[in-house]
Amino acid sequence: MSPQSKQDDPTRRKGVLDTTLVRPELVAEISADTSVDRGGVYRHPIRYVRLRLDAAVDDVPRFGGGPAATAG
Repeated sequence: MSPQSKQDDPTRRKGVLDTTLVRPELVAEISADTSVDRGGVYRHPIRYVRLRLDAAVDDVPRFGGGPAATAG
């Protein structure tokens, strides 16, 4: 395998990315930072923390659900 160049780094791409919707079956905890550099690139990638076997898929608000999805 050859090293990935910065130009090919998916975290440095701008614009709309392809989306593949899947049926959720597991809950994972992630760590995300919203720091953005002057070029509009996120400074830190999302990091996988662990599987949450104590949480059911229905306990987690859907992506894009807005503030109402996290209330109550």
